[in-house]
Amino acid sequence: MTTIAIELPDDLAQKATAAGLLAPEAIADLLREQLRRRAGERLSERWERLPAEDLTPAIEQEIVAEVRAVRAERRGGA
Repeated sequence: MTTIAIELPDDLAQKATAAGLLAPEAIADLLREQLRRRAGERLSERWERLPAEDLTPAIEQEIVAEVRAVRAERRGGA
């Protein structure tokens, strides 16, 4: 386990505390969600840079299958 210290404006810290967002579990959830979001954004950016002719139906099916497998793993492990 890692301990971190952050500095927040007082009003934000008070509101976040009142909302339960500064609890370790809540912060971990927020960070996990942000990591997922950024990974999705990076995937979308790479997808847009791919030349359309390089994306064959077979490759597209592989990508869809991999995304489904990752989602199923997350549902099983969450």
